[in-house]
Amino acid sequence: MLESIKTKCLKGAGCTAEEALELVACDETELLAAASEIRAAFFGKHIELCSIINAKSGKCDMDCRFCSQSGHNSTEIEVYPFMDSETLEEQIREDIKGGNRKCGVVTSGGKLSSSELRKLADVVKKIGGGEEAPVCGSLGRLTPEDLAMLKESGVTRFHHNMETAENYYSEICTTQDWSERLATVKAAQAAGLKVCSGGLFGMGETWKDRIDLALALRELGVDSVPINFLYAHPGTPMKDQAPMSAAEALKIIAVYRFLLPNVTLRICGGRSHILGDRQSELFAAGANGLMTGNYLTVAGSQYESDLEMIRELGLEIAPVQDFFR
Repeated sequence: MLESIKTKCLKGAGCTAEEALELVACDETELLAAASEIRAAFFGKHIELCSIINAKSGKCDMDCRFCSQSGHNSTEIEVYPFMDSETLEEQIREDIKGGNRKCGVVTSGGKLSSSELRKLADVVKKIGGGEEAPVCGSLGRLTPEDLAMLKESGVTRFHHNMETAENYYSEICTTQDWSERLATVKAAQAAGLKVCSGGLFGMGETWKDRIDLALALRELGVDSVPINFLYAHPGTPMKDQAPMSAAEALKIIAVYRFLLPNVTLRICGGRSHILGDRQSELFAAGANGLMTGNYLTVAGSQYESDLEMIRELGLEIAPVQDFFR
């Protein structure tokens, strides 16, 4: 069964929901080996890197039950308005100077204001944007006009996670419908932006929910899927959620590789917290991308340490031009 599903995926056809559920029950060693083979077939030894800048922190009006930045929750985080242009430019230039990672500008709240968007667009224009200075935006529910302005400024990619399956979304957020998130992703695509959209796992969702999310992302045609694992922030409604095991996290990555064989699977939030000393196995599970450096409100893995891990595994950092293939 595993071999036949793998053969289909190696031809670029993702597995079905029924097949994905069968994969969940497979032996871990065999499943990861097959997922790694699929990853290598489409991406070789190349691993994509990105980093993020928390450009506006806290006081979000959304009530996401997992989020440390929600104004509905009682977390102890640093709160500040949108960065000044000079600081933002400096941080973006620092992140992209090596030419081997793109930089995502992330902001809290339902969406950026028009004046904040113009400020960001001006910074990207000054830097140059495009393939030579790749900047992404995770900026909330923007209008088609906003998205067109970002595209014109040189922003290359828009990030907007679907978070979880449509069926489970109301369990984690009530201030926005899943359909609104879907509309934002489609609007970004219509504006000509590449889209990065994925989910957060470990919030009580079922395997069916996880698979349904992957199928929705496949239907959308996004080419980059962030996989995040819940960090149960103190002060949030999910503060007592038990962390998933490293084995389950690796299985999620592997099953997603079968569902999305030729899509970049980018391991992001919760990586070090959940995977611990098994972090190096995420590539064996089928991942071909990493968010490196710190996350929004939690420390992550250091850039130099990630470079060393990748090289020790005999893998290579993908040049940024590969991100635009």
